[in-house]
Amino acid sequence: MSTVTTLTPRSGRTTELGLLAVAVGISVLAYGMVTVTTDATWSSGLGRHAALLGALGLGAHVVVRWRASYADPLILPVALLLNGLGLALIHGIDAARATAGAPGEAFGPKQQVWTVIGVVLAAAVVIALRDHRFLRRYTFTAMVAGLALLLLPLVPGLGVTINGASIWIRVGPLSFQPGELTKIVLAVFFAGYLVTARDTLSLVGPKVLGIRFPRPRDLGPILLAWAASVVVLVAQRDLGTSLLFFGLFVAMLYVATERVSWIAIGLTLFVGGAVIAATTISHVTGRVDAWLHPFDPEVYDRDFGGSYQLVQGLFGFASGGLTGQGVGGGRPTIVPFAESDFILATAGEQLGLTGVMAVLVLYLVLVERALRTAIGVRDGFGKLLSSGLGFVVALQCFVVAGGVLRVIPLTGLTMPFLAYGGSSLLANWIIVALLLRMSDAARRPAPSPLAPGPADGERPDPLTARDEVSANETQVVRL
Repeated sequence: MSTVTTLTPRSGRTTELGLLAVAVGISVLAYGMVTVTTDATWSSGLGRHAALLGALGLGAHVVVRWRASYADPLILPVALLLNGLGLALIHGIDAARATAGAPGEAFGPKQQVWTVIGVVLAAAVVIALRDHRFLRRYTFTAMVAGLALLLLPLVPGLGVTINGASIWIRVGPLSFQPGELTKIVLAVFFAGYLVTARDTLSLVGPKVLGIRFPRPRDLGPILLAWAASVVVLVAQRDLGTSLLFFGLFVAMLYVATERVSWIAIGLTLFVGGAVIAATTISHVTGRVDAWLHPFDPEVYDRDFGGSYQLVQGLFGFASGGLTGQGVGGGRPTIVPFAESDFILATAGEQLGLTGVMAVLVLYLVLVERALRTAIGVRDGFGKLLSSGLGFVVALQCFVVAGGVLRVIPLTGLTMPFLAYGGSSLLANWIIVALLLRMSDAARRPAPSPLAPGPADGERPDPLTARDEVSANETQVVRL
């Protein structure tokens, strides 16, 4: 007679709570150092800020412990720490402007409000979405919604043009960037479509030089994605969003099919589109000129599309050195949009190279946990959606950091969690909620084969019954 024993893996909630305490502590310390750097005193609002971040972290932890008890314990602390550092940097910019007597609104209090809304929204998603596979039912609905959100800024009377890009809508006093939500909705569509069509895309097609290429009729999806990205670039003059959407689809295609040919085709189409755009679209041409000739006086002094912002950001990195000038130090007021597009340059000036590397490592950890979730989750849709959301964060960080550091032309995107912007913050907290839900499914122990099935007359879960789980997809990933 044999004895069957079961081992329940640790959920990681205690680890998460400890890491949240560390994240809140670092964020509050950075926030308080703003007035220490400028006035050698601690900020009078430090206690309120600490209570706010502490309440948000504890509330989110309670929701995760209640509804997603096996979720990855690193995702929430990393997101909260990045958000908290962003609040500190934005508070430092507000303080520097006040000290210099520069006119302008204070962005810090607004970002605090958006942080509260974002964390509450993420908690609501974790509570309401019991199973991520539920989203697969709305694959083509997500496609329609994504295209509608993408074209919404072009509606007369609703869309507004800011800094040459038509990517905003305004309703009364509020403005919103629909493209931030579009990246999530399209990731759902891509995952739902590719999990169904991946066999056709990966197994059928001629071989050329040892590489299997897709059939011409199977090129339709990637050509459609390429055309959509070009339409976005031309109609809205939004280089960053078009690059993000197209890169997301090509990355998810590679994950679904494991075919290098898709990467080759995607890069070819991207290079061709980029060359055409750089030579025919004035908005993109200006960005390329600022990238190639930033110190040219004619380009530097150009009223619109010049290199003044880029050069000032590079000077900010240089003045920050290795350890930075302290949160609230330096001269972030001379960099246009230092709180949003160039928040990384502000981090370089105030935190130095060491601080910027630490911030990039935090993003790397977040992307790594998303990919780890993709490896562990037991259904193909979850694998593609988790990896797609991870690629969204990775691509966005790359194009922003590359633009600010003059590796690639500026694109107009913002760093997730770190930069000012309500629409960006809400979208990224939704991404965190989805990753928490999928990581809970990935790390939760699989049902025992000895467990009783549904009772007589009881119907099994249609989502579970529909997914085909292969043998190599049944592993449980533990921290």
